[in-house]
Amino acid sequence: MQYLEGNYDVVVVGAGHAGCEAALASARLGLETLVFAISLDSIAMMPCNPNIGGTSKGHLVREIDALGGEMGKNIDKTYIQTRMLNKGKGPAVHSLRAQADKYRYSLEMRKVMENTPHLRLRQAEVTEIVQQDGKVLGVGTASGAFYGAKAVVVATGTYLKAKCIFGDVSVESGPNGLQAAKHLTGSLLGAGIELFRFKTGTPARVDRRSVDFTRMEEQRGDEKVVPFSFLNRPEDIRREQISCWLTYTNAQTHRVIRENLDRSPLYSGVIEGTGPRYCPSIEDKVVRFHDKERHQVFLEPEGEDTNELYVQGMSSSLPEDVQIAMLRTLPGMEQVQIMRNGYAIEYDCINPLQLKHTLEFKEISGLFSAGQFNGSSGYEEAAAQGLVAGANAGLKVLGRPPLLVDRSEGYVGVLIDDLVTKGTNEPYRMMTSRAEYRLLLRQDNADIRLTPKAYEAGLVSKERYAGLQRKMEQIGAEIRRLRKTMVGPSDQVQELLAAHGSTPLRSGISLEELLKRPELDYGKLAPIDGERAPLGEDVVEQVEIQVKFSGYIDRQQNQVAQYRKLEKRLLPEDLEYEKIKSLRIEAVQKLEKIRPVSIGQASRISGVSPADISVLLVYLEQHKRTGEVWKK
Repeated sequence: MQYLEGNYDVVVVGAGHAGCEAALASARLGLETLVFAISLDSIAMMPCNPNIGGTSKGHLVREIDALGGEMGKNIDKTYIQTRMLNKGKGPAVHSLRAQADKYRYSLEMRKVMENTPHLRLRQAEVTEIVQQDGKVLGVGTASGAFYGAKAVVVATGTYLKAKCIFGDVSVESGPNGLQAAKHLTGSLLGAGIELFRFKTGTPARVDRRSVDFTRMEEQRGDEKVVPFSFLNRPEDIRREQISCWLTYTNAQTHRVIRENLDRSPLYSGVIEGTGPRYCPSIEDKVVRFHDKERHQVFLEPEGEDTNELYVQGMSSSLPEDVQIAMLRTLPGMEQVQIMRNGYAIEYDCINPLQLKHTLEFKEISGLFSAGQFNGSSGYEEAAAQGLVAGANAGLKVLGRPPLLVDRSEGYVGVLIDDLVTKGTNEPYRMMTSRAEYRLLLRQDNADIRLTPKAYEAGLVSKERYAGLQRKMEQIGAEIRRLRKTMVGPSDQVQELLAAHGSTPLRSGISLEELLKRPELDYGKLAPIDGERAPLGEDVVEQVEIQVKFSGYIDRQQNQVAQYRKLEKRLLPEDLEYEKIKSLRIEAVQKLEKIRPVSIGQASRISGVSPADISVLLVYLEQHKRTGEVWKK
């Protein structure tokens, strides 16, 4: 028997990285928000790798920050090492990555949550999504309480009917031994929601005192600290960094693994869920890449005040004795002691094709979904979805337009569009190669791209938006000044060019044209540019990138213009595709299932060909004149 415990504007189920961003976004819109956690000790927990960011994921964190989220600010408070990846490549793929003190990260996020107005935390297991006639009404808990809500965000991570497995050991448990959410699955199935069974894994954690670092390669952080949050300056967050260490697997390691594959639940059929292709277990790597003589293994501290080390690259569900044996074959780990076994974890998640771009379920008004529950993997992917889902839940309650980010505006848009348009048959991971407009979607300009949207939605302050406008004005003014400022072939100019291996001048040239030369940069031109005013590093960075890559940027902006033409060709949500002649059967089936909102989205559906798109365009044009379309 249920009793009414309270009524809220928005209820968030789960307090992992998705749930935290969802709840904060809703509360910051001024809505009374309640967030549930299986355990309040699990708020923003890092059950797997102790880091934030990395290739493409760093882009997501920057975008979360630009949209008013918390992840970037939180890692800036709690990092123990920071590195900019891919510095030898172009700016489109530069990605910031930070090792976290995972315990402080969780604690600091909890502090923010507990001190945010309109936000309440509650430890309880949600067992039911209460809905009627296709509209969400609230949630029920295992204790019999009912919490009314105008909107609900489900962000259950890897807890739904979770099972942790290594060797012959199989335990119904969430990550890190926490209680699994055993009952909500039934409620979701009863509501007609399609579920998948996915799995992910984590490596063993070992005792620092049992490791010989003299046999490993030290991995230091960058001397130049770059904040994740656009609101922070490097000098405000700079601190002493802690090293990570690199070692490698070898033939002996691979022999131990191969000899015990019959004991691996991954190959014996014990594990039923589909795992992540781009983050395989060590046993999977040894089998799939049998020609590789070795694999990198990084030892990463889990925090400043613990001896626990994360063994990056050795995710495994092999039996305990095999895990010990294979780890002790690695150079420097001959005497290693395990503190926590590696394990695989299976869990229930949804087919994301059931969602709109707002992350609201198509068939249940007011029910939103985010994070690994949507079939994705990773803290950053989860947090990005959480922010969008929480913001849109709040905006729906307020009766305001939704927060939408498309593929040409952010990695967040690529992530969500991929999930809701293409779906996924394995845990989805963000990668730079998925973003077709990645030169425009750099991590350095995330604030320019997305903070105006966040301000319009009410997620960032007027002061922050005004600061961004000042920055953009400075960038534009400096580019215009460089374009107008001419220099001639004077002795000073020729000497500077020679010093940097640059071709001497034969006639006058603008500073903008000189800056386009790959061997020169803004700082190197200072001696021949006496008129420049002092500018912030962030402004200089944008000036340099926009000048040096102007041709490529212009080309990609033209591509975006073509993309947006198709996005603006809207399709009725209830269009009867089976009545449109010349559409192939597969296309009809896919279009009926996904219900694309535009020609652009329809063109990205697997199984819908360019010929099908041509048919749709002809159909729209024919019926544009009459105003008649086939609707359900």
